Amino acid sequence: FLIIFIFLISNSFANEAIGVKNLVINKKLIKYDNITFINGKNERINLNDFQGNVVMLNFWATWCAPCKKEMPSLEILNQINGIKVFPINLEKKDTNKTKKFFDNLNIKNLNIFFDPKLKLVEIFKLRGVPTTIFLDRDKKEFARVLGFADFSDIKFKKWIISKTTKNN
Repeated sequence: FLIIFIFLISNSFANEAIGVKNLVINKKLIKYDNITFINGKNERINLNDFQGNVVMLNFWATWCAPCKKEMPSLEILNQINGIKVFPINLEKKDTNKTKKFFDNLNIKNLNIFFDPKLKLVEIFKLRGVPTTIFLDRDKKEFARVLGFADFSDIKFKKWIISKTTKNN
């Protein structure tokens, strides 16, 4: 019991040191093949085209208050060299509704993406929104955030930027 308690406490401290309490860091990297979704123009996006970048797949919905709260911090991360953010709306594809959502938040540097058949929900075993999946430069999942996160936290930004180097 004591060992389990110490493990849980140390894991909690590690995540707080990164700046995100609900961050789950994988002990083993998870490889996914052929991850695709669409943009607002119905063009297929394949993550294999983004080799060499750390990828953040943020799953969200317009009705989700925590999604609305965290979206501006995702926009900030998308402007960092070596990081690519894909905010993927999980609702029925409605470009006007999602554009209005972005406009109301003054989001200018993020594109809108969709998973109309919710195939990524199954692939990543999503349990709710927002959920953010972090893929390394080789597109292997190394972490995820379950629920809201302030991605503009300086500790978190330093941690995610460190993942863009070849040694991480």
